[in-house]
Amino acid sequence: MMKKLTLFFLLLTTQAMSQKKINDSWSDWTNFKKYEEQNSKVPAKEKGERRVVFLGNSIFEGWLRMRPEFFAGKPYYDRGISGQTTPQMLLRMYDDVLALNPDVLVLKAGINDIAQNTGPYSEHHTLNNIKAIAHLARAHRIKVILCSVLPAFDFPWRPGLEPAPKVISLNKGIKEFADAEGFYYLDLYSAVVDERNGMKKAYASDEVHPTKEGYMVLEPLVEEAIKKVKK
Repeated sequence: MMKKLTLFFLLLTTQAMSQKKINDSWSDWTNFKKYEEQNSKVPAKEKGERRVVFLGNSIFEGWLRMRPEFFAGKPYYDRGISGQTTPQMLLRMYDDVLALNPDVLVLKAGINDIAQNTGPYSEHHTLNNIKAIAHLARAHRIKVILCSVLPAFDFPWRPGLEPAPKVISLNKGIKEFADAEGFYYLDLYSAVVDERNGMKKAYASDEVHPTKEGYMVLEPLVEEAIKKVKK
């Protein structure tokens, strides 16, 4: 009898550990925990406040680190996570965007899909994820700014994928969707692109991630877009 009970509890423990591993893997893949504590400390919105959430990848995450003065004193919440793709951002919408009750969502997504960070690239599926994020935000009365993907001639961490034409095509799809559905399309691509359809080296030392100078070019464009989508 004791042996049977021991075996029974061993099986339960193994199952529980296996389930925990699965849950942790799911949570880690989406990285819900990154902003969990910060989100819990976000205060209630003040009267007249126009809160803005920036949802994106390393380009947004690096923005706060390299140009904190852009966010200082403003109701701007940066929720960028390095390396993330559109399916990961879609899963983070409730935790990192809707829970903060913003008035505006600035979305910049797609470059890591093209880099195949979480699997083979499909423009169709990437566009569908972007559409889902935009529609979910609109359903919660949030104005949406759909940023173009920034140019990239090659990826230092995954060379040879020839991203430049894929970026152009994806941006075309994002703009067509924005125009058809009445979302604001923000063309950041044109401000930093070079003759190879990559990013100007003056604005990105690795030709993918903006330098301080690169962010300073993008900032007034984003500010103008935020003003234009006021309710």
